[in-house]
Amino acid sequence: MAVLNNDDRRKYYRVGFATEIEIDLKTKDQVKLEGNSKDLSLKGIFVNTARRFVRGTLCSVKIYLTGGIEKIELLIEGTIVRQTDTGIGILFNSMDVDTYSHLKNIVHYNRVDDSD
Repeated sequence: MAVLNNDDRRKYYRVGFATEIEIDLKTKDQVKLEGNSKDLSLKGIFVNTARRFVRGTLCSVKIYLTGGIEKIELLIEGTIVRQTDTGIGILFNSMDVDTYSHLKNIVHYNRVDDSD
């Protein structure tokens, strides 16, 4: 598992990316949330939801990539770090190398170059 350093907050590009998400909260109630993402980066993801959660809650995030021959499932460990009226921000804590590679490609190919 690759462990990400929290000192890199805005070194990562955030891109709009809507896809199916499943979140398992690491709480005594073992809450499971299904929804859609709004955007993501190599450090985290914003998930659309009206539900309220406690900041600092640990979770497992499954990101489903569709559109290919088979559905790809990325599994990432994270922490809820932000709550708004429209959703939650999750900071990625760790992921395997294949997941990191997929995320890197998603960000690269969906990035809008603002240098024009």
